[in-house]
Amino acid sequence: MNPSLKGVVEALDQTRDQIIDWQRALVAIPALGPDNGGDGEAAKADLIETWLRDRGLEVERLDAPDDRVPTGIRPNLIARLPGKSERTLWVIGHTDVVPPGDREKWGGDPFDLRIKRDRLFGRGTLDNHQALCAALAVIRCVQDRGVTPRLNLGLLAVADEETGSQYGLDYVVAHRGDLFSPDDLIVIPDFWTRDGLSIEVAEKSLLWLKFIVEGKQCHGSMPHLGCNSLYCAARLIVALEELRRVYDAEDPLFSPPASTFEATKKEANVENVNTIPGRDVFYLDARVLPAYDLEDVLHTARLIAGDVAAQTGAQIEVEAVQKVVAPPPTPIDAPVVQALTRAIRALRDQEPHAIGIGGGTVAAFFRQRGFPVAVWGTGPDTAHMPDEFCRLSNLIDDAKVLAHVLLEENE
Repeated sequence: MNPSLKGVVEALDQTRDQIIDWQRALVAIPALGPDNGGDGEAAKADLIETWLRDRGLEVERLDAPDDRVPTGIRPNLIARLPGKSERTLWVIGHTDVVPPGDREKWGGDPFDLRIKRDRLFGRGTLDNHQALCAALAVIRCVQDRGVTPRLNLGLLAVADEETGSQYGLDYVVAHRGDLFSPDDLIVIPDFWTRDGLSIEVAEKSLLWLKFIVEGKQCHGSMPHLGCNSLYCAARLIVALEELRRVYDAEDPLFSPPASTFEATKKEANVENVNTIPGRDVFYLDARVLPAYDLEDVLHTARLIAGDVAAQTGAQIEVEAVQKVVAPPPTPIDAPVVQALTRAIRALRDQEPHAIGIGGGTVAAFFRQRGFPVAVWGTGPDTAHMPDEFCRLSNLIDDAKVLAHVLLEENE
């Protein structure tokens, strides 16, 4: 380990109190987007901008117009700590959080930081303050040690990640795509495993299907006069298991390795027990390996629905309510994946590995444009849960990995 890196790593071990202060201030701001009933991310973005400017960094704001929030904008912050080369290590975090949900299931106020040994409890502590605080800690320690990093360090704090990114990373990449180069190293710390050894490089395609089953409503004692839409929907849910058999390929990069097809949400039908329903609506969440064409999957689902309709006498309509084709994966030998691999191996003495996931991430906005990107982090699976928490030790250890990528002398 070179002396500059060693000094920064040692300095990061002394950032505990500062990180707690940052987390306390961030948690206290309920940065909920308007789709989640909030006023947006402006207050949190203003606070982070102040911290960065106090550190002498130039901060560019790219505000996405949104008249649903009091400020009229959804702020995106872009800051860079200059290094020795033209290349940049980008660390991308988001400022918005999800609602706390049932507050009775929390051990305290979701927006008041609680500390229990190594755990920091509060909405957003993991998702995604951990990423923001890790980047801030690296900036602080690099500056305090007087180190000029090998790469530029870019911090991007974006809005709207939790509700689609239209006003966040999608807006930034569309309007300031010139910020990024294929030679940059782009890390999105918004996916966590407990050991931090999994580097996400690929995603499955996403297909959400809505099935509208129309039968004929009638009295519960006279079923021969109607067509029970709930029974027909149940038949259809079972029949849709055929999708697993048709699209049965496996890819060991993913966990689970196969495509998944899960019936999920069901809309209410009749209100009373003694009425046979005439309309039922349910949804299927499909996460499909990139090798398959989503249009082909949709066509097969409609064929299955048609067979059930013919057997039951119901009319069945199939709608695609969400369809996202997975972008090409980040190559395992991409510089960002290799740099993270070397850093994790050096600092944790364990061998990381590349994986694919079923859920979508904002990495897709880069992969669709041909930019290699890695999604990675260390932490418990508490995002969006009551009593969300991050481990302070995980946060500091992740900051060390980012510092290693930034300051590593030999690639």
